[in-house]
Amino acid sequence: MTLLSREYADVCGSWQALRSQDAGGDASGTKILSACGAFEWVTFFYLTLVNTLLIAFHGNLPSASAYIFIHQTIAVGIIALAYAAARWPNASLRFLRHWYPLPLYIYFFEELRGLVHLIFPGWFDAWLIRFDYSLGHVHPSLWLTRFASAPLNDFMQGCYMTYFIYLVALPAILYIRRETRAFWTVMTATALAHYSVYVISILFPIESPHFALAALQPHLDGGGSTALIYLIERFGRVHGGAFPSAHVAGSMVAILASWRYRRWLFWFCLPFFVGMMIATVYGGYHYVADVLAGMLVGAIGWSVGNWIMQRRGLVALASPPASYDDWGQLEPRSCADRNSR
Repeated sequence: MTLLSREYADVCGSWQALRSQDAGGDASGTKILSACGAFEWVTFFYLTLVNTLLIAFHGNLPSASAYIFIHQTIAVGIIALAYAAARWPNASLRFLRHWYPLPLYIYFFEELRGLVHLIFPGWFDAWLIRFDYSLGHVHPSLWLTRFASAPLNDFMQGCYMTYFIYLVALPAILYIRRETRAFWTVMTATALAHYSVYVISILFPIESPHFALAALQPHLDGGGSTALIYLIERFGRVHGGAFPSAHVAGSMVAILASWRYRRWLFWFCLPFFVGMMIATVYGGYHYVADVLAGMLVGAIGWSVGNWIMQRRGLVALASPPASYDDWGQLEPRSCADRNSR
């Protein structure tokens, strides 16, 4: 308990404040948690799993208690936001309620820099290097650079960055069109894919060709896209977390979801998706094995996310500007009318 007690104290205080925020005193724990949807429960499961690993292996990470405290604070913040958005008709709260997952993915990925050696002190890149080499008796990331040129480098880096567009494009369309169930299906599936990548990264630490083959990797010069990605990598590169590829896993969900919800977007994004997968290897960010594993994790995340969202009551409902029934259809009735059905 010494590991957790002090770190949990402030979080418990926040939780008690959240429980008592109704003026009438009827904000029971059940009522508050009912504002959470499938995305929240998937996130809570991920945080619980990571915190369990932190407790079990805290001897390998001096700052384990800080990570646990941050995770618990995030969980309380998510519950507070979900409850507030469900209770008060505020357009800003509704927007935050739907879009807070995006910075959450980035934060959880960035914190892997301190978690990749929670269990194992070394790297397992040798396994993936052997796998990649067995495919064509070359190192794919090195072999591809024989075609390097400034224009090609810029194109590849541009394709690599389309990952950030995939995370936003389809959800934005669904959000604007108020297709609530579809929106949260995409978000939940994306969370499942990313969280699976993060857990595997802790259990099987891989540092990527950029680090493992650094002595052999040439520097790729280019124009604006190359300069931008180098700037991003300078401040946001994580040493580790390469297997499976989070870029590919998240984008795989987006591509499969686009096929289902917006076929035209699928065909538009498909060439860039293929280019992005090639770019992850071309730029030395990933092994071919990372890409294949990312595709698999993304496909499984999409399938499991769809399966979860078929259950009634798992769509996260937000307050006005409109009310929605449990199946994501626009419904002009009041929440009281809906609950009485």
